[in-house]
Amino acid sequence: MSSKQDQEATLISHLEALRRALLRSIVALAIGIVPLFLVSPYVLDWFCEQIALQGGVTLHYFSPMEVFLLQLKISALLDCVLFSPYIAWNMWQFVLPALYDNEKRFIRSIVALTSMLFIAGVAFCLIVCFPLIVQFGMSFASTTLQPVFGISNLVTLALWLSLAFGCMFQFPLVTYALIRADIVNYETVCSKRPYVVVAILLFAAFLTPPDIISQLLLGAPTYLLFEAGLLAARRFHGRSPAHRAKPITKTDVTKIIQQKNNFPTK
Repeated sequence: MSSKQDQEATLISHLEALRRALLRSIVALAIGIVPLFLVSPYVLDWFCEQIALQGGVTLHYFSPMEVFLLQLKISALLDCVLFSPYIAWNMWQFVLPALYDNEKRFIRSIVALTSMLFIAGVAFCLIVCFPLIVQFGMSFASTTLQPVFGISNLVTLALWLSLAFGCMFQFPLVTYALIRADIVNYETVCSKRPYVVVAILLFAAFLTPPDIISQLLLGAPTYLLFEAGLLAARRFHGRSPAHRAKPITKTDVTKIIQQKNNFPTK
């Protein structure tokens, strides 16, 4: 009975620690969204200027509350991005006591690389890909068809694509982590490259607008990053003791027994 009570007490203490971590994260997000909402108009102006530089596009809004809601959406996204390290730190403090030292080192490196790859994906989208998508859309303009872009639709598309690029840039890290944790085999992943290419293109088609340009702009760098993840996993795979160790055969066992008993080998 005492053991059962101890287990219940341990579970309650874990849930209480999780509740405190989530509460601190929610409070931080609630506090941060206020100043970020004041900054969001400047972010929106910068975005409009960048779009205007692509070809003199004038952006429009079509309802009185559209810009306000758009600024609220931008501030919420900035809030989540800027406070994500603090949220990750809270979650890290929650799981830290249950990890071994090697697991702690591995997760620290994974968390750092996750942030770097996500930021790289967002930057690649906004600096390289999104201007190309806008130019591609404007290439269909003619004397009878003039583009009129709504600010809400364009910003929503940019935010969605940024999130998609940030998530897809985690693909090599997921591959490396699965191989490092021995969940999947390195040789198996290498032999399934054609299926990986198809999977990347399917995910890219799902996350991007229905045009081949967006799909290729997301799929091509993701596959290159997948190969980079395989290269990193190959280096670890070559250094792992299980890979370096030569399997003992029946002949080896026989030789060991004969040498131990001083029997001559034939």
